[in-house]
Amino acid sequence: MAIDLTALAGAPRLLAEATLKPVQGSRFQPTGFPNLGHAAYDSPDGDGRIVLVESAQSMANRLETVCWNDANDDWAEPLKGLPLVKVVDGDNKPLTNSVIEAHRLNSPYILEGTDSADKKVVDMLQKRLANMERGRVDLRELAKVLLEVDTNSLLHGVFLAKKNLAGGRLRLPRSLSSFIEAEDAQEVTSGGVKNDSVDPKGDTAKGFGNVPFTRGEWVAKRITAYFNLDLRQIRAFGLGEAVERLLVLVALFKIQKLLAVGLRLRTACDLDVKGVNVTRPTGFDLPDLGDLEREVPQAIQAVGSQGLFGANREMTVTYRK
Repeated sequence: MAIDLTALAGAPRLLAEATLKPVQGSRFQPTGFPNLGHAAYDSPDGDGRIVLVESAQSMANRLETVCWNDANDDWAEPLKGLPLVKVVDGDNKPLTNSVIEAHRLNSPYILEGTDSADKKVVDMLQKRLANMERGRVDLRELAKVLLEVDTNSLLHGVFLAKKNLAGGRLRLPRSLSSFIEAEDAQEVTSGGVKNDSVDPKGDTAKGFGNVPFTRGEWVAKRITAYFNLDLRQIRAFGLGEAVERLLVLVALFKIQKLLAVGLRLRTACDLDVKGVNVTRPTGFDLPDLGDLEREVPQAIQAVGSQGLFGANREMTVTYRK
């Protein structure tokens, strides 16, 4: 039986929450930021401290990573057939691609190749988006091009910040976003020492000697992963029902795949799922991962049969240093 998405019809967004817990023990290590450390703050409701476990930008990367098979240099099996741009080096070995690059199509490996043949993506984008050099950016036309070149960008957003591409103002916000927070959190400070059994009093500046260090971890009453799928934006692309269904199913696949295999955020932050709840709209539950793995390929085929992916679903550019 096909996955029923009728409960999402007319809803502006899909909001879901996953309750998490450490796989072992009670401690976890939140994300840290240069010159800032952990992002912790007092709860606006007065319920203790909140710490940001994983940021929106990092979660976007993780939602993409679970979709990629590094061993085969290809999409995970259910997503095969989605358009993307691959990058190879001068020896034709895989280097990176638009799925795992932090800025997707705006990657310098894609848009700033060093040999003239590698301008194919830039040349194509300039040609297809030439009418956006002046006036308002036509987001529908931009979405149509992204569907053909890098479908993933329609879910995770893109900012083509190159002056030779419509003046560097082609921007599409994320349709799918996520973050993880821990509530009623307390910091646990511990420490250790790097032992040098040969010369304990050696020059630590050069890596010798015993080096004591502190370690910051946290415990919390609740850890929650939040997911937000902007259904209104997906409809605003104006790409038709088949594409809308595809994008929603792929987004749901990403969420369920991440919850199933992608929650080992760091060595000291390995989380498990206690439960998942859809808070908006009411009456909708996230489909099982197995059902999504069966239906996503059908949705890809449906869009492809309409010719909406264009003639070439896999563009390859060469990056030479």
